[in-house]
Amino acid sequence: MTGRVLPYDVHGEGPGRALVLHNWFGDRTSFAPLRAHLDGSVGTYAFVDCRGYGEALDHEGAYTMEEVAADALAVADDLGWDSFSVIGHSMGGKAAQLVLLEAPGRVRSLIGVSPVSAAGFPLDGESWELFAGAAGEPANRRAIIDRTTGGRYDDAWLGALVDRSLSRSSATAFRAYLDSWSRADFHERVRDNPTPVLLVVGAHDPALGTEAMEGTWLRWYPNARLEVIEDAGHYAPEETPQALAEAIEAFLAA
Repeated sequence: MTGRVLPYDVHGEGPGRALVLHNWFGDRTSFAPLRAHLDGSVGTYAFVDCRGYGEALDHEGAYTMEEVAADALAVADDLGWDSFSVIGHSMGGKAAQLVLLEAPGRVRSLIGVSPVSAAGFPLDGESWELFAGAAGEPANRRAIIDRTTGGRYDDAWLGALVDRSLSRSSATAFRAYLDSWSRADFHERVRDNPTPVLLVVGAHDPALGTEAMEGTWLRWYPNARLEVIEDAGHYAPEETPQALAEAIEAFLAA
């Protein structure tokens, strides 16, 4: 890890401070539709680019969830935040838990949006080849996005997500993060953690929906609760941003 604070930008001035960590296919700009619906009087949100993504495209590193967590904490330090929540989408949800483990006295709550659990995400041989091959093959990225949103979107929508993913992430970082978010297992470290947790999943996400949450997060975090957005798949920040914003704001304001 270098001494540089990673690129980030802040939205809002409200009392509910939150670091926001993006998914495998998107940098912090993937939250643009969500930001349009967030009331800045309710929360203050720091959207962070992971190494190898967005404005941090040229920031080299190990490309692990542990590094993402350390970089996120450096952003909180840069902002002078003593306490905050962490919002993580997909792989960002796994990194958010490591922020909690590294700074338990500072993290007030977690919000996971279709989040990967502390146990990772098991991929069988064929699925592993699909995901690992996505680093160099746009068609693999498209297939993954299509599957995890229930096959409901047209070529233009899928193509836009693929193009953004290709242009705003390095293939090296993209491939390396896969090992960390899918394979590393630290769930024994979070078992029975009392931190308040909101889980928001899409009804059309076959990978990280209700069943996955019931077998992982809801077993390990006694103060976790689940909300399902009926019109969303895996990409609620872009599919149903208003509904997601309302869920986030209600939780932070509670």
